[in-house]
Amino acid sequence: MLDGNTTDVSDLANVAEKYLRLPLLTLIHEAADVHRMHHDVEDIQKASLLSIKTGGCPEDCAYCPQSAHHKEVGLQKEHFMEPARVVAMAGRAQKAGAERFCMGAAWRKVRDGAEFDAVLDMIRGVRSLGMEACVTLGMLQPHQAEALANAGLTAYNHNLDTGPEFYANIIGTRTYRDRLETLNYVRAAGISVCCGGIIGMGESLRDRAEMLAVLASFAPQPESVPINALIPVKGTPLGHLPRVRSPEIIRMVATARIMMPETRVRLSAGRDGFSVSDQILCFVAGANSIFYGDVLLTAPNSGISLDDELFDTLAALS
Repeated sequence: MLDGNTTDVSDLANVAEKYLRLPLLTLIHEAADVHRMHHDVEDIQKASLLSIKTGGCPEDCAYCPQSAHHKEVGLQKEHFMEPARVVAMAGRAQKAGAERFCMGAAWRKVRDGAEFDAVLDMIRGVRSLGMEACVTLGMLQPHQAEALANAGLTAYNHNLDTGPEFYANIIGTRTYRDRLETLNYVRAAGISVCCGGIIGMGESLRDRAEMLAVLASFAPQPESVPINALIPVKGTPLGHLPRVRSPEIIRMVATARIMMPETRVRLSAGRDGFSVSDQILCFVAGANSIFYGDVLLTAPNSGISLDDELFDTLAALS
């Protein structure tokens, strides 16, 4: 279902690269036209993200401070959180304005047992508040995807991270096919797909185009595509890299919008490094969701007070 024909993906990558190379104002204009055709431009969803189990992950993702492979990071491991505490935090996020509550566990894959049962309780609790519920838990099996769907899960996040050709430079403990397989299980269970990637990891423009092409080839296309800018963390293999410049993220948002017209494009990690004006340009170019709060799993975020200022700026004048 999510495995596009190789030739089709290559053709889509050519299209994506063409857009990524356009003059910036031309690209923004084209993306804004597509955005207005398919979305209410005033509708910008606020999502809150919580790490329900932090650190000690057996994956070797080069960007991630939660990997057990990156011992110099010095991240404080935190044990699995109790469902009641998580649901209470979801309630506070809702009062602050969040519409979706996302929960992430630093697991390679889901294991049946008490902790997975607790995640199902968290989902039911978040849904009982009237919020959308999203989780990112690593790889799944079909029966686990069905259990998540039965608990009321709105969306499952499982990012591709980068294009298929560059992927092995970033992750060695699971394959691109592993990721696609989990996404197939999620889709088959009737759960919305949240799937995007990260830029600024040393990849080429073609790698970015190929990632967008794979996402655009999904049938149906993902309901949500997070566009992340690398937050270099000292102690990780990518900790020495510079921060992504705002025009790069704007180009990715705009191209994602053109290629996936009905998808929610999420301005995600790295947003704390962009000015209010940069973020507004992302919204003009088609972003219509942000992660709202002071922390994204273990990384800094823009902060609720700054986001309130952002939304005040966007609001109509009285």
